[in-house]
Amino acid sequence: NEFTSCAQIFLTSFFGSSSSRPARPDCVKASEQCLKEYSCSTKYRTMRQCVAGRENNFSAVTGTEAQGECRSAIDAMKQSTLNNCRCRRGMKKEKNCLRIFWSIFQSLQGNDLLEYSPYEPVNSRLSDIFRLAPIIAVEPASTKENNCLNAAKACNLNDTCKKYRSAYINPCTSRVSASEVCNKRKCHKALRQFFDKVPTKYSYGMLFCSCPAGDQTACAERRRQTIVPICSYEDKDKPNCLSLQNTCKTNYICRSRLADFMSNCQPEAHSISGCLRESYADCLLSYSGLIGTVMTPNYVRSLGLTLSPWCDCGSSGNSKPDCDRFAEFFTNNRCLRNAIQAFGNGTDVGVWQPQPPIQPTVLEPSITRRGKERTNNALDALTDMTKLDLDDDSSYHICGTLQVNSFKLYQNRFTWFNFQKTPYLCCTAPLSLTALQSETSFLLLLLYYL
Repeated sequence: NEFTSCAQIFLTSFFGSSSSRPARPDCVKASEQCLKEYSCSTKYRTMRQCVAGRENNFSAVTGTEAQGECRSAIDAMKQSTLNNCRCRRGMKKEKNCLRIFWSIFQSLQGNDLLEYSPYEPVNSRLSDIFRLAPIIAVEPASTKENNCLNAAKACNLNDTCKKYRSAYINPCTSRVSASEVCNKRKCHKALRQFFDKVPTKYSYGMLFCSCPAGDQTACAERRRQTIVPICSYEDKDKPNCLSLQNTCKTNYICRSRLADFMSNCQPEAHSISGCLRESYADCLLSYSGLIGTVMTPNYVRSLGLTLSPWCDCGSSGNSKPDCDRFAEFFTNNRCLRNAIQAFGNGTDVGVWQPQPPIQPTVLEPSITRRGKERTNNALDALTDMTKLDLDDDSSYHICGTLQVNSFKLYQNRFTWFNFQKTPYLCCTAPLSLTALQSETSFLLLLLYYL
């Protein structure tokens, strides 16, 4: 009908088309192509020598002539395909690809920008991550079955899931010696393969399953035990979170997975979804990528959706604020929390994916040197219009589960007008806050069903 057509125009205007994000070359192929060209390979080698000299304080790069050569090499690399190359999670030669990416990125951008993901954005909607059950017909949580138990059963009935689950259960539960409960390195590697190889509807079903109100304790513990935390997660001592972050940065896989997580799960207070990039699927994908690294996160021993790596902020000294900010990216992350809640209820705010890339932003300058630029989008406009308090836990059901029992459509209140050549949806008559929130909820529902 006419209203649906207008809504489709509204969504296309703000979110763009799915074909607007071209794939970028992977760094292995880009490097091979560069090395075949004399000019590119010469500049590439010069740039790497400059980076090595800068990191080791070599006097060879301090001279005026040497500095000029370095600048020339770096400028040339900015024009090559290497400057825009990316890697794919689980790809063949992934570690080599990431090594090339970080050598280029550190040369052109610096070494402290953790939030810039080296991975190519997922170009599919990852529809199997979210079951997309009818929002209004969702059963009350108290009557739901134990989804965590059902997910484990479903995994055992799928050959791929059963194979890779057995592959990590064995090393993660086999004691090596009296002092070592397992071979953590082998356990981590097997866990990475599980989440990289197994279809997400099985692996995520176990990791992000929802628990019924009447069986919170047992269900939550089953969910927590999914990754065999006694081996993959826990350790004798808890390191400082900033120390753990520094350890992670020395490993190409961990550094890359952490950067991907910080990029795709970055919270945004002015977004109804709670996510800057408006994609729950991408957030869950990047979170699962951390499992099997030294930064492996897991549910803490309490009810609810509190997650954290195995670290704390004790003995942080003057770095305590920085440590707390980093830790809270896990423990108090609205985007991650909403994404897990949405998965458990079969609803996804990110179904309009893929989105055009958004430039990396930062929560605090202490985590990275890049400043933050405000990103305005349709959900920002709706948030400003309704003045929703996203810091209140009561709003999680709006952006997470989006369970709306009833709403009315007031078509006569909506008109289109042209504002700076962009169609916006507005109200032609003053509305109360309650009415605005109701109609905003309706718009959000359209995001799922159009």
